Amino acid sequence: MTPLDYDFLRQCLKQRSGLVLTADKQYLVESRLLPVARKAGHGSLGELVEALRRGGDAALTAAVVEAMATNESFFFRDKIPFDHFRSIVMPALLAARRTARRIRIWCAAASTGQEPYSLAMCLNDMAHDIAGWRIEMLATDLCGDVLEKARLGLYSQFEVQRGLPIQLLIKHFTQVGELWQIAPDLRAMVKFRQLNLLADFSQLGIFDLIFCRNVLIYFDRETKIGVLDRLSRIIAADGFLVLGAAETVVGLTDSFKVVGDRHGLYAPNLRSPKPWAPRPVNKPAPRLVAVNGGR
Repeated sequence: MTPLDYDFLRQCLKQRSGLVLTADKQYLVESRLLPVARKAGHGSLGELVEALRRGGDAALTAAVVEAMATNESFFFRDKIPFDHFRSIVMPALLAARRTARRIRIWCAAASTGQEPYSLAMCLNDMAHDIAGWRIEMLATDLCGDVLEKARLGLYSQFEVQRGLPIQLLIKHFTQVGELWQIAPDLRAMVKFRQLNLLADFSQLGIFDLIFCRNVLIYFDRETKIGVLDRLSRIIAADGFLVLGAAETVVGLTDSFKVVGDRHGLYAPNLRSPKPWAPRPVNKPAPRLVAVNGGR
């Protein structure tokens, strides 16, 4: 692959996914894209790049982007965010939403599903407290193939050994051959959808909690700012944002502030001036009243 081909791929990946590759990552691109080139019938990466330059093949472009995505994930990754979810976030939301009895959660960059399913297991432990509540959980990712695996909820022995306590494996998983499948009731708690964080996602509605972990680290400063500002527009005024251990809003946006001294846990900064309308708090749906014998 020539330097010009590599520069083209770098620009293509940044434009399509936000991924920023440094000049010394050419080896990584070659190792990941050679199988894509061969599968598409191209004899070399140069031919693959030429096909991308010609345009018109959305499936090939998507395959290139997905091949370069980092889909590292495991259950209860970093532990602290899930401790915050149990001890801070859910108690606060249960108190604030006791009239509406509805909570909306979004796991952005959900990869193969371990993060949303970890939250689902936490919610299962809170079954008594959330009885009668409507808990909606959306999990999205740029890559369609990892979402398909997430929907199936099938994991290898290695994957379930990474962060998943043995008691939760026994409680929530069934062995299927050499794999483990998470219980149907937990799979039903999560709705998966393909979505690009670089695009407008305002149509998703307002969320009470957004997990957007370990994805901003792959973006440049301008892209990070854009994503954080768009997140700030769809989070409830009293909602929460969770970022990865190596991520922060400091120096990027005034839309969020740290919750106490809890690293990685943020709340909307209501003192920050915005050119758009204030973020609403989720409200109960209007009550239907029967009129003229209607049902």
